[in-house]
Amino acid sequence: MTAGPPSTYPRTAVALHWLLVLLIVVLLASGWHMVGIPTNTPARGFFFNLHKSLGIATGAAILVLIAWRITHSAPPLPAAMPGWERLAAGISHLLTYALLVLMTLTGYLTSSFSKYGPKLFGIPLPHWGWDDAALRAGYAAVHRLTILVFVVLIAIHVAAAVKHLIVDRDGVFRRIASW
Repeated sequence: MTAGPPSTYPRTAVALHWLLVLLIVVLLASGWHMVGIPTNTPARGFFFNLHKSLGIATGAAILVLIAWRITHSAPPLPAAMPGWERLAAGISHLLTYALLVLMTLTGYLTSSFSKYGPKLFGIPLPHWGWDDAALRAGYAAVHRLTILVFVVLIAIHVAAAVKHLIVDRDGVFRRIASW
């Protein structure tokens, strides 16, 4: 008798998932905090540079996760799971990946069209633009809107995970939290 497919994600996927959770929480918190700091202060520069650096590092982790996910299939969902939940799970995961890429890209472009440019922990990175307030504001607006949509998606994702953990008790939560 052969063993069936694994019911949990491999350690690599679990590690990438929870690393991204941590990085995204820090990015959301630092982003929220930094916009309230008075302009032209050392604290504001510190938090903007930290946010940019963490955003770029997160972008790299996102690309690794997407590459990993393209080359590895997810563990199967429970057979008893309704079709609409399977569809919702698939759509939410695709939307999550798309929003992660869009947030990273618009953040980088916002920085590229400022006089400060993108930096990774103090190291200047390729500057795709020039100091242009209108373009910077446009990319920043898309960045903020994407974040708002992403936060709603996170809330739905967490609510669904809690439902599967507490109400359904169907093992779906254990797929990514196998500890």
